[in-house]
Amino acid sequence: MFYYTYVLKSLKDNDHYIGWTDDLDVRINKHNDGLVKATASRRPFELVYFEACLNKEKAIAREKYFKTGFGRRFLKTRI
Repeated sequence: MFYYTYVLKSLKDNDHYIGWTDDLDVRINKHNDGLVKATASRRPFELVYFEACLNKEKAIAREKYFKTGFGRRFLKTRI
């Protein structure tokens, strides 16, 4: 089983949302269907980056890293 750290781009405001999940397709659909309270007003979204991890702790740690200044710079070079 994989755990995913992902970055979505809002097509409404061009801002990014960073999260983690164990089912990437289902989670993206929840964001786009307005079922995630944090992003409901910013949809639709497109997936612009993701990484697969072998355990949940690493995926969560990667999400936290992406939310730091260094992590945002890292993503900027890849998105």
